Amino acid sequence: MAIQSVLEPVTLSIEGMTCSSCVNSVEKALNAVSGVSATINFATETAHILAPADITTKALIRVVEKAGYKAALLKDAQSVTLHNKKSARALFFAFIFAVPAVAISMMTSWHPKLEEWLISQLDYFGIAHPLYSATRYSATSWLIIALSAPVVLIVAWPIHRAALRNLLHPTMDNLISMGSLAAFSWSIYANASGDGDVYTEVAAGVIFFVILGRYLETRAKARAGAALSALLALGSKEVTIVRGGFPLIVPIEQLQIGDEFEVRPGDRVATDGIVVKGDSSVDNSMLTGETKPIEVRPGSQVIGASVNHNGRLIVRATRVGSDTELARITAMVISAQGTKAPIQRLADKISSVFVPIVTLIAIGTFVSWYYSGYSLTASISVAITVLVIACPCALGLATPVALLVASGRGAARGIVLREPRVLEVARSIDTVIFDKTGTLTEGTMNVLKATISLSAGAVLGQSFSTLLDETTILATANSIESLDSHPVALAISRYSLSQGAKKYEVSDFAVTPGSGAAGRVNCTSQSPVVLIGSPTAVAHSSSEFHPEIKSAIATAQSAGLTVSVLAWDGVALAVFAVGDQLKEDAASTISALKSMGISPWLVTGDSAEVAAAVAGTVGIESAHVVSAALPETKLQIVERLKSEGHCVLMIGDGINDAAALAAANLSMARGTGTDTAISSADITLMKSGLSSVIDALKLAKKTLRIIRLNMGWALIYNVIGLPIAALGYLQPMYAAAAMALSSLFVVTNSLRIK
Repeated sequence: MAIQSVLEPVTLSIEGMTCSSCVNSVEKALNAVSGVSATINFATETAHILAPADITTKALIRVVEKAGYKAALLKDAQSVTLHNKKSARALFFAFIFAVPAVAISMMTSWHPKLEEWLISQLDYFGIAHPLYSATRYSATSWLIIALSAPVVLIVAWPIHRAALRNLLHPTMDNLISMGSLAAFSWSIYANASGDGDVYTEVAAGVIFFVILGRYLETRAKARAGAALSALLALGSKEVTIVRGGFPLIVPIEQLQIGDEFEVRPGDRVATDGIVVKGDSSVDNSMLTGETKPIEVRPGSQVIGASVNHNGRLIVRATRVGSDTELARITAMVISAQGTKAPIQRLADKISSVFVPIVTLIAIGTFVSWYYSGYSLTASISVAITVLVIACPCALGLATPVALLVASGRGAARGIVLREPRVLEVARSIDTVIFDKTGTLTEGTMNVLKATISLSAGAVLGQSFSTLLDETTILATANSIESLDSHPVALAISRYSLSQGAKKYEVSDFAVTPGSGAAGRVNCTSQSPVVLIGSPTAVAHSSSEFHPEIKSAIATAQSAGLTVSVLAWDGVALAVFAVGDQLKEDAASTISALKSMGISPWLVTGDSAEVAAAVAGTVGIESAHVVSAALPETKLQIVERLKSEGHCVLMIGDGINDAAALAAANLSMARGTGTDTAISSADITLMKSGLSSVIDALKLAKKTLRIIRLNMGWALIYNVIGLPIAALGYLQPMYAAAAMALSSLFVVTNSLRIK
């Protein structure tokens, strides 16, 4: 059996594309290479390619260049700046030549009438005057031709060059080149022979408006891609590695997993890692959208590209290069921008046949006008207008620019789209399934309530009376639980520390799985035996619980929380209610989903009591709660709801959610979740809260509305514009302006997503 080659992703920056027909040309050239799958994004002017490992980047670049375009490996956003400078320079030279040519032409068209009026006035007063000379008028026309020549022949040379390269698969450049050269050539002939009008200023004006439109379009696209440019610029170029206690500045490429590096106040964290020394606060807003700085200390995880606010940190690298969070987010954003939405494929099909059809229409228009008795000049003018106005640029930009803005806007707010099909699915969502742990909840065990009963300690006697205060009781809890690795024990230890508890020496420490931990705590000369465990286990080794202790246990258990009881020498003194705390915005998110007509479900592996307590708190109906759910159970529920006609959104973060995430119509995974869950999801949510679920759905719906408006405008513009041009109601120069404004409308309309 043949072994398939592993496909590797490559992103190229493409230069020279001017319309969606160019996109089709480059795509066809790349996809013709065996094993290569390529999609072109007109908005970002990039090619997103999956190619076998044996096909080099240089080989792919040669394919693009052979098709008539320039290509380079996408590394940063500098190409956008360079392209802006080229567009600005071309616009400047087009302006200084085209505007005078048009202005003189407009005055010349009135010149005979003005001179005729002047002659009549001179004749009336009997003043001698020179006769109006056709030669002088011809000389003015030659001046117009001379001013137009640099625009048509030099400034527009990139357009003509692209047209020559694409003779076999015509693009918009062919239409512009054909129209401008036809007007220019005819004008020279007409002025030399005296047979017809001069149209070179029209050719110059058309080129000027085309270049103006492309310049404005480039600037707007740069604004649309600002978020991606910001992501690409976030990565550190150098890092200060600490070796042998001394800092050493090296290129970021030399940083390896396990290396310790320094992060000074105000610097960006070079890569993902764990803090080994120092306390500070870091800002993750560029990656997660979280505006609140996060406090970090030894043992805390930090994300590469986050900003260190105050303290000096020493961080041990855990992920480098393409494995970092920044690289993963950037790769998903680029991938989303390079993948085509289904609605875009329709636009591509239309664009692929558009230019040949327009060329035939222009030829047909010329023939119809000329053989209907109109002059050669008028017939050429109308044909040129048809060629100029029928630009498929707006059609080609309708979807990719909107997607570019949406993916960039989403990334800036901690919402990473993996592929654009989600835009069309999001509007149909009517059911959302939540996992509990790490999705509706924070995903870590915490003490939600601690009840300390000093009254219960009265039976301990006079010897302990001076010790019975909350601080000492918590200190003994911390002393025992800090020696245990169980999540509940760690939660109690963290809580005790947060309350200022000390840590005493412990002897005779023992852990009984499923029951608890015990040891003699040397907090005083009496050194009480401290037991912390489940109510049942502690009850076996203790006197009857005090009513206050009983009440606290019953309250915590009814809420579905894990209960731990602390006892000194067989007397229960404290109850710790431990649970996975709900996210602050969980209830408000569920409420917002309901108001959008979306029915929420809770499917969790936890017990029925825990599931019911969580569902009741956030507002999920009991009929939509499934507890003790295995991974296959979650998958079956998704499949069942889909078979019943529901459009299902699945939200989870664990390996056990991966199958359900993949099966759902739309899926979202937490950015802090497992790689398996993230790779299975359509959208990754980087924020810690749940409000980004609503933001993601609203962003998707708004983007789809914008795309549809863009597509509608692009189609209506051509449907209306072509007949008007063919009937002779539009001058070529005005057609060029309309074409430029059409593309600009699509781009600026897409910017409304921001």
